[in-house]
Amino acid sequence: MRWLFLLIASLFEALWTYSVKYFSLTNLKTIRFDNFYKMDGGLPALIPLLGYIIFGVGNIFFFSLALKSLSNSTAYSVWTAMTIVVLKLIELLYFKQKISVVEFCFIIMIIVGIMGLKFYGPPEKTV
Repeated sequence: MRWLFLLIASLFEALWTYSVKYFSLTNLKTIRFDNFYKMDGGLPALIPLLGYIIFGVGNIFFFSLALKSLSNSTAYSVWTAMTIVVLKLIELLYFKQKISVVEFCFIIMIIVGIMGLKFYGPPEKTV
């Protein structure tokens, strides 16, 4: 379960990153009670804020669950690496960005590193 918690935390972290990217404090000034639910009103400003809060809390929650049974260095390095891979996959699949052969090779090396830490890393703590 601890590796699943890390994967879920990295998904939340990647989505949190995009929430931060699209969040704008100046757009929050346009939100009023009569337009916060409208697509041409406050909703485009409100969605990144809600994503920032929800994905941030989800990230912290699942990462803390993984930390209870993994060493700090392993958990943090795998969480960061998984987040990088998820961000790249979102860029490829959703934003239709291109990937070079060199980038693909480095992503594969990150995945191999994650697998190496999982299977050959230090023994995990029991809860």
